[in-house]
Amino acid sequence: MQMNIQLHHVLSDLTGVTGMAILNAIVGGERDPLQLAQLKDPRVRSSVETIAKALTGDYRPEHLFVLKQARESYRFLQAQIADCDAQVQAVLSSWEAKVDLAQQPLPPRKKKQNNRSKHKPLPFNLREQLYRVTGVDLTEVDGLDVLSVQALISEIGLRMNRWPSEKHFASWLGLCPDQRISGGQVLKHKTRHVTNRAADVLRMAAQSLKDSQSALGAFFRRLKARLGPAKAITATAHQLARIVYRLLRYGHHYVDPGAHYYEQKYRANLVSNLRKRAAALGFTLVETSVLNAQVS
Repeated sequence: MQMNIQLHHVLSDLTGVTGMAILNAIVGGERDPLQLAQLKDPRVRSSVETIAKALTGDYRPEHLFVLKQARESYRFLQAQIADCDAQVQAVLSSWEAKVDLAQQPLPPRKKKQNNRSKHKPLPFNLREQLYRVTGVDLTEVDGLDVLSVQALISEIGLRMNRWPSEKHFASWLGLCPDQRISGGQVLKHKTRHVTNRAADVLRMAAQSLKDSQSALGAFFRRLKARLGPAKAITATAHQLARIVYRLLRYGHHYVDPGAHYYEQKYRANLVSNLRKRAAALGFTLVETSVLNAQVS
């Protein structure tokens, strides 16, 4: 920005192939905008002329020095991340396998992945390693991807029998109501304020379900409309925690019934409750479709 170079307006990711090639050329001494624009990858939609206009700036020595320092810092951080990935691979490889990948290979991914993700591909198949040590594919649960599953497993481990039930697990995470009762009167029923990184992962996963066409997504949207975003995120994270507990404890496979099934089930529950309330008041609840059929 200080050099008046507007490269970020024509490239969606400055750390991509084209962005890094142009930055390396600038640090190396190239100043011709057209020559720099020729370094673009064929997949870039912006034309050479458009990129050249964005590269017309003020290449002052102090700004070039700062740019070089920033590039070196980026390279250092990328090397640190690669070392962390290698360590994660070594730790996961040392864990006991619950499934034999040769006999029970990892099923193909069913969920559509976001192609706009800025996470660079890992040097190893993290999803396959997580499936090998857990025995289930947690990434099939809507809202959970390989990185969130990795963070979740690193916090809770694999021995789910430490919690007698999924209710105890949700209470440990601080995702269930904490009812304070005195003299038979409920004084407080809000969730406890706890610092739990696993709960934070589940809350972030729940927040990503706002546009999901799954049963969990429909559940989140219904609660958001009735209770607000904060309580909807906590309640959906609670549902995710119960699902994760069942999958890891009993080795079940997750099957999403879909948003349409959830809406139908929710409507059926509403109708059933209305029938009970009407019967308690001495009335009979009749559907309008039945009345229209009798009139016709």
